[in-house]
Amino acid sequence: MIGCHLGRNFQVTIAGGSYQEGLTAVVQGHPSGMLLTEQEIYGDLLLRKPGADELSSPRKEPDLPIIYSGLNAADTVEGAKNKNHTNGTPLSILIPNLDRHFIHIKQYQDTNRTPRPGHASYASFIKYGPDDDAIGAGIFSGRYTSTIVAAGYVAKKILKKCGIEVFSYVKELASVRCPDVDHDEALTYTDAYKRMRRDFDPFYQEIYVKNRITMDMRFLEKAKILAEIEQEIDDIRDKTPKMDAAEIKDKYGVHHIVNCPDINAAQAMTEACNKISATGDSVGGVVEVIITGVHAGLGEPVFYKLDAELGRMLGIGAVKGVEVGAGFAVKDMTGSENNDQMRSETGKVIFDSNNAGGITGGFATGQPIVVRLAVKPTQQLISLNTQSTSTLCRTKSWRLSPGAIRRLSPESGRLRKTTRPW
Repeated sequence: MIGCHLGRNFQVTIAGGSYQEGLTAVVQGHPSGMLLTEQEIYGDLLLRKPGADELSSPRKEPDLPIIYSGLNAADTVEGAKNKNHTNGTPLSILIPNLDRHFIHIKQYQDTNRTPRPGHASYASFIKYGPDDDAIGAGIFSGRYTSTIVAAGYVAKKILKKCGIEVFSYVKELASVRCPDVDHDEALTYTDAYKRMRRDFDPFYQEIYVKNRITMDMRFLEKAKILAEIEQEIDDIRDKTPKMDAAEIKDKYGVHHIVNCPDINAAQAMTEACNKISATGDSVGGVVEVIITGVHAGLGEPVFYKLDAELGRMLGIGAVKGVEVGAGFAVKDMTGSENNDQMRSETGKVIFDSNNAGGITGGFATGQPIVVRLAVKPTQQLISLNTQSTSTLCRTKSWRLSPGAIRRLSPESGRLRKTTRPW
C-alpha cells in the first residue's frame, strides 16, 4: 500500500487501522535538537478525538501518543540537557487502539462483506480481495487521521520557528456559515478553544496532569500504564467536567462544542446538526485553513505549485473538494473583480483584496494563504432503495458520528504542514 507515504525531504509514513493494535506515524527530515513531548502532541490530538460531546462518534479512544524512537533517551553527555530532543533519526509515534472490544469487532464481522454506500468498503474489497481489513474500515477509518495530526504537530513546531502559523476552524456546518472574521482574531479563538478542550479533557488531566505517563518512563513502563487505562476508559470518561456553555463562554470566550470563531454561528451549527442527527441523518460542511507568515516567493512552478501541493488535503478522509482564495466563486466574477489590486505603502506591497488566497503562479504572495475544504457527511444514513432486489446495502452502521467535520478541522491544518515536497 504505497499510498501511505508523503513527502521528499520532510517525509511522513503512516500505518495501522481502526481495529488493529494501533496506528503509527514515522517522520523523517525534521531537524535534530528539537524538544518534543507526548503531552504536547496530545494537545493537538485531543482536538480530533471522538466521543467528547453529542456531535461526535461514541467511540471512546483516548488517542494517547507514545514516542517510540527518534529522541535522545538521556543527555548525550553529562550536562548537555538534550534528553527528549530529536536526534535526527526517524521519529516514530505510536497511537494504541484502546477502545477495541470484541462486541464491536463482531458487529463488523457480521456485516463487513456488505458494502456501505459512500464508503471505501466496496472499492477496497475489489482491490485487496477477501483479506481486506474491513473491521472498522481499517485504514479508511477516521482513526487513521490521528497519525496525520501527530506527524503534523512535528511540522507545526518547525514552521513556528520560521514565523509561520497554520490554524483551521469550522467555516460551515449543516448549511450554517460562519461570517468572515479577522485572521488574528480567529487564531486567538482557536488557541482558546484548544485550551478549553485540554482543561475539560479527562484523559489529559488523568494521564499528564497526574503524571501517570511521563517522558522519563521506558516504553514497557508506558505500555503497562496503557493496559491499565484500557480497563479504566469508562471510569475516566465519567470524570469529564460538566461543560456549561455560559461559563465556558465567559472564561474562554469560545463555544463549548464547535471550533468556530463566531459563537452565535457555532451555536446555530450545533442546533442544526442536532436537528438533522435526530432524524438519523448526518451533515457535511466546510473547514477553513489559514496560513500566515509565509514569505512571498515560496513555492515552485507547474507540478509543484504551492496550490497544487495544497490539493493533497484531498487525502484526508471525507474531503471532497479543496479551494484556494475565492475558489469556485471566481466563475461568477469579472476579471476586474477577481484581480487583487496592489499598491505601495512605505516601501511595502499592499493588496486591496485576497481573492487569490495568497498564491499566484504557484508562489506565495506574502498574504495569508486561505484554503477551504468541502467535507461530505458521514455514512450515517443507509439507503434501502436496492433492498427489494438485493442485499447490497448495509442496513446498520456502528459507532458513527453525525458529522466528521469538527474532527477534520485539526487534521486539515496538520496535513497542510506535511505537504511541502522538499
